[in-house]
Amino acid sequence: MQIADNLPLDKMDPGEIRNAHDQAHDLGLTIEIGTRGIKPKHLLQYLNFALTLDAQLIRTLLHSADCQPSLEQAEQSIRKVLPEFEAQGVTLGLENYEAHSSASFAGLVGKLESRAVGICLDTVNSLGALETPEYVVETLAPMTVNLHVKDFVIERVPQMMGFIVRGAPAGKGRLNIPWVLEQMPSTREISAILEQWPPPRDSVDATVAMERDWAESGVEYLRRCGCR
Repeated sequence: MQIADNLPLDKMDPGEIRNAHDQAHDLGLTIEIGTRGIKPKHLLQYLNFALTLDAQLIRTLLHSADCQPSLEQAEQSIRKVLPEFEAQGVTLGLENYEAHSSASFAGLVGKLESRAVGICLDTVNSLGALETPEYVVETLAPMTVNLHVKDFVIERVPQMMGFIVRGAPAGKGRLNIPWVLEQMPSTREISAILEQWPPPRDSVDATVAMERDWAESGVEYLRRCGCR
C-alpha cells in the first residue's frame, strides 16, 4: 500500500503514524510512502517517516506548491540526501509527469548514479507532455523502482471538438498492462501500485462505491497478469 501526498504524513500526529505501522503489520501489508518536493530537509523528514513505517520506498515529484526547481537544481538537492538514503536502505522514486520529458527524468537518474534512486513510472502522467505510454515505458523501464498501473480511455467530447482522457478499471482501458509488466527490469524486484482515476458520480457514496469496485476488479486483474 502506497500512502501518497493526498494524505501528507507531515500533517499527521506521530501517534497516528505509529498506529498505522502497527495496523499494517497486523494485516501483513507492506507500506510505501509518497510526497511532493525534493528539498533536502523535506526528504530527510520523510526518510524518518519511512523508518518509522518500515517503508523501503519514498515516491516524490520534483515540484511542490512552493518550489519548482530546474533539473540541475533537482540533481543538487537529491545528491545532498542520497548518502543517508543509501545508508538506511531506502529508495527514492522520482515520478514522471508532464513537467519534464521522460528522457529528462532518465538523464537525471543516470547522472545521480545511485541504486537508492530510480523512477516511479506512471503509465499515464506523461500524456500531458505528448508522450505515449509505450514511449514512456521504453524510456524509463530500465531504471524503474516502482510502477503506477493506471489504465485510461480517450473519448471525444460531445461536440466532437476535442478529447477527454479519463481513468478506466485496470484491464478495461487502452493500456496494454501485460506488455507494461513484461518491460519491467528483472534485475530488481519492484512493486506495482494500482492507481485509479475514477470519474466522480452524482454523490460521494456512489463515487466511493465505484472506486471500491474498480479496486477489487483491478487487483484481481493484476494478479491474473502475474503480480503478487
